[in-house]
Amino acid sequence: MEVVHRAYWEVKKLNVDLFMAGLNRLLELIELDEFQNEAYENDNIYKAKSKAFHDKRIIRKDFQPGDKVLLFNSRLKLFLGKLKSRWSGPYTVVVSLPYGAVQIYSEKTVHFKVIGQRLKHYLKDRWKEENMNL
Repeated sequence: MEVVHRAYWEVKKLNVDLFMAGLNRLLELIELDEFQNEAYENDNIYKAKSKAFHDKRIIRKDFQPGDKVLLFNSRLKLFLGKLKSRWSGPYTVVVSLPYGAVQIYSEKTVHFKVIGQRLKHYLKDRWKEENMNL
């Protein structure tokens, strides 16, 4: 009995109220949860703005039958010379298939399908026509 009384007296001596200390700790934990929720919301807002910024600058590539295109050769990385281009072609678009696939051909090769992301428009002929009109 005297040990319990002595411990209580020591707590009173240090002016620590156990109920107030527990309440203070609970409030700190609640405040920490609020900071975490706010950080989570700010992260979602940042991701949404970054995605909108990126998507706004994506150029949509629409290939029509008869368009001239260049094909990116991703396998050329291993044996790339200094001045060797990774773009081959020009190829002619035969059909634009759903989900971004495109069927192309050239005089040297047969018809084959590629992903539209690996293609870009071949503008050399257009450039010549525009300069001829000047």
